[in-house]
Amino acid sequence: MGGLSGRLVLVALCAAAIISLSRGIRQVFGLFLAPMSAELSLGRGSFGFALALQSIVIGLCEPLTGALADKFGAARILIVGSLAYAGGLALMAQASGAADLNLGAGLLVGFGASAAGFAVVLGAVGRLVPPHRRGIALGMTAAGGSIGQFVLPPLTQLWISSHGWSGALLVLALLAAIVIPLALAFIMAPVAVEAPPEDAPTVLSSAIREAASQRAFQLLSVGFFVCGFHVSFIAVHLPAYLSDVGLSPVTAARALALIGFFNIVGTTLFGFLADRFSRKNLLSGLYFLRAIVIALFMLVPASEGAVLVFSASIGLLWLATVPLTSGLVAHIFGVRYMATLFGIVYLSHQMGAFSGAWLGGIAFDFFGSYQPVWGVAVLLGLLSALCHLPIRETPLYGQGTEQA
Repeated sequence: MGGLSGRLVLVALCAAAIISLSRGIRQVFGLFLAPMSAELSLGRGSFGFALALQSIVIGLCEPLTGALADKFGAARILIVGSLAYAGGLALMAQASGAADLNLGAGLLVGFGASAAGFAVVLGAVGRLVPPHRRGIALGMTAAGGSIGQFVLPPLTQLWISSHGWSGALLVLALLAAIVIPLALAFIMAPVAVEAPPEDAPTVLSSAIREAASQRAFQLLSVGFFVCGFHVSFIAVHLPAYLSDVGLSPVTAARALALIGFFNIVGTTLFGFLADRFSRKNLLSGLYFLRAIVIALFMLVPASEGAVLVFSASIGLLWLATVPLTSGLVAHIFGVRYMATLFGIVYLSHQMGAFSGAWLGGIAFDFFGSYQPVWGVAVLLGLLSALCHLPIRETPLYGQGTEQA
């Protein structure tokens, strides 16, 4: 027991560190929008499209990398992802136009982030812990992404100021490569702590078809689309928006860091609550609060104080959707194919992220303002709050063997 516990702790720490690097690096791309767009003579729509392409590539690849991790183990997939991630950042550092951005930031980073992302990492962690501790375990792992988001924005802004955007991207490429040694811990990961119910599918294709036919799976996918829209639009375009209203790049970096800091609190808190209360009701309330926070941010005059309050508030709700959504997938459909099924739900998240990143840039280029997209974000938050209420939280297989 002691040996298993030690291995579990090591894997959990490495999982959190991988999410921290993978998610943290992605969250600072907004700091590069203004300087790269200006130096490369690109519109914000072009930069936004590259990051939108990244989001959709992540979404399309996430089910694949999740399935490969379910079959071959997480370590191999994480190592391949790290190499692609670092290579994409290096290419992005040498970009001379939109094509380089699309290949580096879009395709390579997109694939690398999917292979070193939530589906692979949370799928591995979800198989290690018993059901009654799964919520907090997934929440603490997801909170790792917030640590990177808290630490990296001010450091990245410092690197941009001292070494230019190209030098800063090379530093980030080196950080992405750190995932390789961290991935080795997953080789020691023990097998699932629970046997699948007798009526659970034993073939991946059957599990996918069964899940896709369930209303709960469909509604979770719709809700996660909204999550992707919110976080991508804010992460990519908030720094430029703050610059437009006269606030400094330092304020933008602080805002992103503050989102990351409070996300550590929010993700861990909602992971803790997921083991004690209805996950669907928590998700519904979370999206409703997001809509309120964004609406208030639109209505108050722009100031550094307002930005910091908004960042702290939205940070509490930022990735808190992840332990709740992934926990519902595991609870309803089991953990055997959790990485694959959560990867499919995450595809919807990344379709939303594509929309948020790209439409934010398109809206600015067309209207000269981000206000229409802020309004859409509020409406989508209210829609998602309603979508989660009809979900039934009963396990699909082996009913009565696991408590909510």
